[in-house]
Amino acid sequence: MGKALRMLLMAGLAIGLASPTLSTAQNADKHSAGAVFVMSNAVDKNEVIAYRRASDGTLEEAGRFNTGGRGSGGNNDPLESQGSLRLSEDHSLLFAVNAGSGSVSLFSVHGSQLSLVDKVISGGSEPNAVAQHGNLVYVVNVGGSSNVVGFRLDNGKLKQIPNSTRFLSTNNSGAGGLAFSPDGRFLVVIERLTNDIDVFSVQSDNTLSPIVVNSSAGPGAFSVSFAPNGAALVSETGPSGVTNGSAISSYEIAANGTLSPISSSVPTLGAANCWNVVAPDGSFVYTSNAGSSTISGFAIANTGVLTALPGTVVGTNPEGSVNLDIAVSSDGRFIYTLNSVAGAIGVFSVQKDGTLLNVGFASGVSPLGGFNGIAAF
Repeated sequence: MGKALRMLLMAGLAIGLASPTLSTAQNADKHSAGAVFVMSNAVDKNEVIAYRRASDGTLEEAGRFNTGGRGSGGNNDPLESQGSLRLSEDHSLLFAVNAGSGSVSLFSVHGSQLSLVDKVISGGSEPNAVAQHGNLVYVVNVGGSSNVVGFRLDNGKLKQIPNSTRFLSTNNSGAGGLAFSPDGRFLVVIERLTNDIDVFSVQSDNTLSPIVVNSSAGPGAFSVSFAPNGAALVSETGPSGVTNGSAISSYEIAANGTLSPISSSVPTLGAANCWNVVAPDGSFVYTSNAGSSTISGFAIANTGVLTALPGTVVGTNPEGSVNLDIAVSSDGRFIYTLNSVAGAIGVFSVQKDGTLLNVGFASGVSPLGGFNGIAAF
């Protein structure tokens, strides 16, 4: 009896000693307003760096999580894509591409903590972006014969869909990103090097229809996002040699996959607009202008028409920051940019009129370290 009691007391002491550390971590996430994730894309060991988001939008590093794969390495924007790191619609899962090892990693999300639950071969070479709608996931592979490959989410695992591989318009098309329409009927892929916008219809077996190739309304198509009303929003770097000549266009998708411009090449008044993000309520879209280290803002009408906010440029990073990808918190209160040259994450508070207030930055990103991908909730 005495021996059993001593064992119980020792077990209780062990739990008591362990509990402060555990409760501190739990309490930190319990009181966190959300999280932000960025991807190292390191060639030796790809990692996701997680940050806890406070109620004022500021970030605190919460951990680094191995994807189990390899990135492409490089210096500034080596993946040239949007969507290399993607949260699921309900923020319970995080997808990360491993361009160097041709795989996709799947994490379970617990606040700012991640658990690696699956890793699968991408079905091609150099995956650089992923899109998800419900239990359907598609990956775009930019290397070799450019293609998209489909997977089903099944109990937290990714299962490749038979006969789901579809090729883009040409090899090495330079795919810059892909996205599902809000109703899940279409998958849209941007081809940077051909300046085309590919549309696939999603069929009943979750494979894709033959490709429908559309020409971009303006030069330099790079990435695509969707407004909740179904308008496709495409970032354009703009014509070469034009100072701050970037733009953004909106499109309507017809049932046959053809695109009709709604707003064509609305100027951002910034340079190298390669990424955009839509506010959760669909009221605004923000573009990340890497060449001018600025953010531009546009109101989105119910018709999909884009109207530049007063001044157009609504947020400014420190000069030379080179803000790449961009993300918005799930409550719509904060915008985050991945600043490659500065080695930081820019933090902006969204004001009622849609303008942005720069409230600082978070460190932990290596300057010119090849980081790509940012996601937030």
